[in-house]
Amino acid sequence: MNIVANWFRRYFSDPQIIFLAVLLLILFAVVITMGRMLMPVLASIVIAYLLEGLVGPLERRGLPRFASVMVVYVAFLAFVALVLVGVLPSVSLQVTELVQQLPSMISVATTALLDLPEHYPELVTEAQVAELIGVIRAETVMFGQRVLSWSLASVVGVITILVYLILMPLLVFFFMKDKKLIVGWFHRFLPKHRTIVTEIWRDVDRQISNYVRGKAWEILVVWLVSYATFLGFGLKYAMLLSLLVGFSVIIPYIGAAVVTVPVLLVAWFQWGWTPAFIWLAVAYFIIQALDGNVLVPLLFSEVVNLHPVAIIVAILVFGGIWGFWGVFFAIPLATLVQAILTAWPIPPDEQGEAAA
Repeated sequence: MNIVANWFRRYFSDPQIIFLAVLLLILFAVVITMGRMLMPVLASIVIAYLLEGLVGPLERRGLPRFASVMVVYVAFLAFVALVLVGVLPSVSLQVTELVQQLPSMISVATTALLDLPEHYPELVTEAQVAELIGVIRAETVMFGQRVLSWSLASVVGVITILVYLILMPLLVFFFMKDKKLIVGWFHRFLPKHRTIVTEIWRDVDRQISNYVRGKAWEILVVWLVSYATFLGFGLKYAMLLSLLVGFSVIIPYIGAAVVTVPVLLVAWFQWGWTPAFIWLAVAYFIIQALDGNVLVPLLFSEVVNLHPVAIIVAILVFGGIWGFWGVFFAIPLATLVQAILTAWPIPPDEQGEAAA
């Protein structure tokens, strides 16, 4: 018991540290217990935070706060309307068409697999091919069942989407317009001496604003460039595949590898081993190379100082807790954890041991 008491006194003797720990526990408990209920609010906060990156430059050029908010907000509504009218119907249609074409695609793939033992008997046996075909058919049946269950629950999904479409734009507007009022209200409940909390917030805000806003622009640019490329080649399901490529940049290292499979498979089913397939593959890999070597350094002014293992662990942990938003904010949340550990005061004797 004395060991625990001594450890507590060493690391929690500062009142600011106690406040920081309590604040983090409260925020974590709120998100875990009421995350689903508060999802429109949390998503609106995220969108308002993203749009603040466009409001700030307008204010610095002399435009009043309210006018800056209105310009950005109208542009945001126009973008949402464009996505709802121009993108979602096309994606929905292409998903339906792809599901309908799955049996014929599987038939073509099965024929190609059955030819493998004849051409490469030393590498593949007929038993292995038969087992693989059985797995593919079983997965196809399960996929069809999931699609059916999703369609049965689509009514509830449509109602939820309608609520979000009405509620979230209002929340985003008020979060942007009354930012100072809301922040000032929260400051009333914070202690006067909050040096550590302020230091952590400044560090995290600088990195999160750079990362999240840069990632939003990266998704948009990669999506549009991929769509133009796929459309130019005449690839089927261009909108759906380009949208997948755009969102794949959310997950470092893994997203690009995973989304490559459907892109190349659709191209192969459409053209086979032809020059069109090869040129499409070359163009796709050029997009990936330009994204990693040109677009990312251009958009991200500061590099997130996290080890690749830490990034992958953060994606798995936070994605498992909060789904899509957890994956999207995995790196910022990992940055928050790193900033807290960095700012956490270390006892003087342990500082000496660490330096040694």
